[in-house]
Amino acid sequence: MRIVVQKFGGTSVRGPAQRQVVTQWVVQAVENGMSPVVVVSAMGRSGDAYATDTLLGLMQALPQPSAVESDLLVHCGEVISAVVMAGHVREAGLQPEVMTGGQAGIHTDDRHGDAQIVKLEPSRLLEALRAGRVPVVAGFQGLGADGLVTTLGRGGSDTTAVALGAALGAEVVEIFTDVDGIKTADPRIVPEARTIREMDYHEVFQLANLGARVIHPRAVELARQFSVSVRVRSTFSDSTGTLVGPGRRLLDSWAHRDPDHAVTGVTQLRELIQFQVAGPTDDPGWTYRLFDLLGRRGVSVDLINMFPDHVFFCVKSDVRHLVGEVLEELAFPFQVYDDRAKVSVVGSAIEGLPGVVGRVMEALSRESIRVLQSADSHATITLLLEKKDMEAAVRALHQQFGLDREVPTL
Repeated sequence: MRIVVQKFGGTSVRGPAQRQVVTQWVVQAVENGMSPVVVVSAMGRSGDAYATDTLLGLMQALPQPSAVESDLLVHCGEVISAVVMAGHVREAGLQPEVMTGGQAGIHTDDRHGDAQIVKLEPSRLLEALRAGRVPVVAGFQGLGADGLVTTLGRGGSDTTAVALGAALGAEVVEIFTDVDGIKTADPRIVPEARTIREMDYHEVFQLANLGARVIHPRAVELARQFSVSVRVRSTFSDSTGTLVGPGRRLLDSWAHRDPDHAVTGVTQLRELIQFQVAGPTDDPGWTYRLFDLLGRRGVSVDLINMFPDHVFFCVKSDVRHLVGEVLEELAFPFQVYDDRAKVSVVGSAIEGLPGVVGRVMEALSRESIRVLQSADSHATITLLLEKKDMEAAVRALHQQFGLDREVPTL
């Protein structure tokens, strides 16, 4: 069998008109000799009746709901979506088979709300495909070792699709969304942002991890681990989108070893809080105690700059209160800056290439943008800025590296 996994996000299955378009993609796959497996997210976005955020809102009115109860409630959004989508597939003359994540063979650990897939048994899926049926699988969920429903965290339907693709040996996993692929920047900030035709796993992982929301980082890492080809494309366009794989066939990024072509994309992350914490100079272990306590509270820190008597770091705004509790417990003096954002440039050709940082700083200096902190890896340069400067920085960097133009194919 030539298997394709097709994952459709919430906006793609939001209403009857959108679901008819989705159905045509499934029909087209069958007509092209493929055996499709359909993975769906909950219908719509926050405010829509069965969207995940809407269901989570129901929990807020309950006294101390457990994580188990939360998973049991929110997984219903994808189940409803799968059943409704199956009706459209049947109406098109195909034979669907609806499955929950657990029924599709997805087994997870017991971390409710953010479970990890530990095993996938695709026997039921393969049986359905061999019989000519179209499995319609509820994304974002699995079955824990204790037999209870678990959910995979934000972007979990992407992870579901890639995991199924790996287990089934799919030719490709298609992630359908409301944009026509992975862009060189957020088109809401940079209207001239270009769709990137092909990318390697590492670049996509970095873009996703640093703020781009087209595909979830965990799904990209899973695709890399099992060498699954992923195509990110629009439900509502014939564009071929972006092919993500182990390397670029059309464009060798390492061939362009110059600062003008080192960057593949620019991304941003809003709503960051920066802390400046002072510690006792006669106690070299104070930073250990600080970060150990933050870790125990489940706080992930970013952009750490340490000095003997003070440290800077950033967190997402939703954990600000947890950081405050830790600092009060330790009685360390601190300052808080809640108007921060970070902007990153990503490209596999950055590593060891002189001149890239200079080009970055040149672009920002022209706009009089002040850099507060920075970090870099072999494929990224990340800058902490004042939130008011974020969009101007994205536009300046996109222009500086000519990302609105195709890099010549060698």
